[in-house]
Amino acid sequence: MEASLSFRRPSSSPSSFFSRSPNPLRSLPDLDAPKILSFPMSWSTKRCHISAEMTVKSALSPDSTTPVDLSVSPRVSSLKPSKTMAITDQATALVQAGVPVIRLAAGEPDFDTPAAIAEAGINAIREGYTRYTPNAGTLELRKAICHKLEVENGLSYTPDQILVSNGAKQSSLQAVVALCSPGDEVLIPAPYWVSYPEMARLADATPVILSTNISDNFLLNPEFLASKINEKSRLLILCSPSNPTGSVYPKKLLEEIADIVRKHPRLLVLSDEIYEHIIYPPAKHTSFASLPGMWERTLTVNGFSKAFAMTGWRLGYLACPKHFLTPCGKIQSQSTSGASSISQKAGVAALGLGYGGGEAVSVMVKAFQERRDFLLKSFKELEGVKISEPQGAFYLFIDFSSYYGSEVEGFGTIKDSESLCRFFLDKGQVALVPGDAFGDDNCVRISYAASLSTLQEAMKKIKEAIGLLRAPAAVILQEMNPQ
Repeated sequence: MEASLSFRRPSSSPSSFFSRSPNPLRSLPDLDAPKILSFPMSWSTKRCHISAEMTVKSALSPDSTTPVDLSVSPRVSSLKPSKTMAITDQATALVQAGVPVIRLAAGEPDFDTPAAIAEAGINAIREGYTRYTPNAGTLELRKAICHKLEVENGLSYTPDQILVSNGAKQSSLQAVVALCSPGDEVLIPAPYWVSYPEMARLADATPVILSTNISDNFLLNPEFLASKINEKSRLLILCSPSNPTGSVYPKKLLEEIADIVRKHPRLLVLSDEIYEHIIYPPAKHTSFASLPGMWERTLTVNGFSKAFAMTGWRLGYLACPKHFLTPCGKIQSQSTSGASSISQKAGVAALGLGYGGGEAVSVMVKAFQERRDFLLKSFKELEGVKISEPQGAFYLFIDFSSYYGSEVEGFGTIKDSESLCRFFLDKGQVALVPGDAFGDDNCVRISYAASLSTLQEAMKKIKEAIGLLRAPAAVILQEMNPQ
């Protein structure tokens, strides 16, 4: 394939910049570039280049006149690209191109990795600890994880029941693929983390979405769960504290869910606890596997990315009975093998900081809570928004649906969460994630993993943009009651 590239400096408007970019792949059979937020973007195979002009001259291999079969696996074709990753990449590219976009899309702490953890990684390099480790992870780290789970979560595991992976996402994917067969159903409460349904599809299973309500803080209703379980139900995925809502499941509610799960021998639970240490009083974290009868059927996923600000270190783990862990380990052995030896040394240091991450994590959580409180106060000042107060993680999931149907001069109609996020990016130069990516099109996810000053500036821009909008209900009311 031959391609000619030329680049132009973008205008100050993100959407006008993207509107100049033709999609060079549309001429190719069975291939279409991803379009996030309706921007007609052109992506390289590495997803990191924006081209203003690109002409594809041929779909033939360089040394042959025979066309290349461009088809891909139907299983992969059915997957949706991650909007959070794509929007984050878009916003980063805009900033690099000179557009002053405020990025509130990524689920990534803005803090540096604590110094003691970073130093452990540096020392690992200096001391030559740079070779392969056992597939399941070093014994040193797995023992440290077992100690952490016992002291902090009330869970008893042995090192051969721990699988260290390249991030909690890999741990989750391997668990879903290892446990689910074609035709199985994976029960996923919505709003959900964007990857859960796609993981189910990769396993040839069917994601079954369980809706929740903002009035219930987006927590799963046990009776509704019971009504959706059948002989095909294989896996229930729980995430507490939740991405994207920040909701925390209280122990009593988890006990009610456990009572239902207990009645179905084939049903297992994947408990994603990656945000467990980012939690705001009086909320408390409860590990699902610690409930009576749940250890035997729960696969607990956790990691280091969020609480310890180690997203780039790529380190997570799975804890579960050995008969479930073994097939997960097989998948890992034939794909990535063990996690980075350097990251594992850093992981040991992280778990050595003390209960819940010690002072280093406590300082970060305090800052997150301050930011959360600022945003809650600010959004409560706006008309037409519904808010569920997050008790953990670092996200707000806000219902803006009262503004849907609004007409904006020079932009068009706000139809849904995607067009609203495009509006905020175009008029406010603030990057947010549309709620439809998480299974709730009424909402928008805002990450407050950014400095307070950045959030203050973003809030100013959001309010200015919303000033161009009025909820349709308010417009109708004014027309009925003119001053």
